[in-house]
Amino acid sequence: MDGVLNLLKPPGMTSHDVVSVVRRALGVKKVGHTGTLDPGVAGVLPICVGRATRLAEFIAGEDKAYRAEITFGTVTSTQDSFGEVISQQEAGHLTRGDVAYALARFHGPIMQVPPMVSAVKVGGKRLYELAREGVEVERQARQVVIHRVQLLDFQPGPAPKAMVDVVCSKGTYIRTLAHDLGQMLQVGAHMSYLVRTRSGPFSLADAATLEELLAGKAPMLPPAAALGEMARVTVPTPAVERLKHGVAPRLKLAHPNGTLVALLGADDDLLALAEAQDGAVKLLKVFA
Repeated sequence: MDGVLNLLKPPGMTSHDVVSVVRRALGVKKVGHTGTLDPGVAGVLPICVGRATRLAEFIAGEDKAYRAEITFGTVTSTQDSFGEVISQQEAGHLTRGDVAYALARFHGPIMQVPPMVSAVKVGGKRLYELAREGVEVERQARQVVIHRVQLLDFQPGPAPKAMVDVVCSKGTYIRTLAHDLGQMLQVGAHMSYLVRTRSGPFSLADAATLEELLAGKAPMLPPAAALGEMARVTVPTPAVERLKHGVAPRLKLAHPNGTLVALLGADDDLLALAEAQDGAVKLLKVFA
């Protein structure tokens, strides 16, 4: 059993909890998720099964999309609604225009300091492990890319709320985006709700619930479904057997060096992942 499940993770479960449910439901040990979603966050969580687990790193590296609610005037220890309140202030003077103007300044490459509740490792320990011990350490800012950020709704009042859509690169923390937005507006803010609406080529509209999985109604997608917009090349039939033994097919490619290329069989079955190199291919992973 090899393929990818596009699942909707409910709030209250860890990503590993979902992996455990899939293992029990399918009776398969080789199962892995494609990027952690916090327990309090719902949304798209692609799960790789069997040989497709070797694709997890490629799916995890794809862009993500989120819908978030940001509440202004309150700063928390975790930058979301689950942490302790650090400070509060009146934010009733904020307008939709204020928020829209500030949000626009986060478009493109930005620097973020990973929150203490993240899975980033410092000194061999994950930050969330240190946070549980009450330890806070200095973190280096990292560059991420906000491809699109859109203000969908704004609710004025003493504690205004904004609903935003964000499309971003791997490693972007939406809670930190909310926190930094509050700092820019000089009122403080935290992420009060979040759902991941897309992970690479997998969307929320097509995601199956865990109930559907347990009822046998969650479709197992072929590994090639995880490739998104990756370049694809069909391998000539005579070269397929040699490819199965790790011999790269002789292909002439026009792709720039370093481009990831999916090598497919005549039936669009994923045979291998390769890298374009001087007009030829260098095998990275063979699935056939």
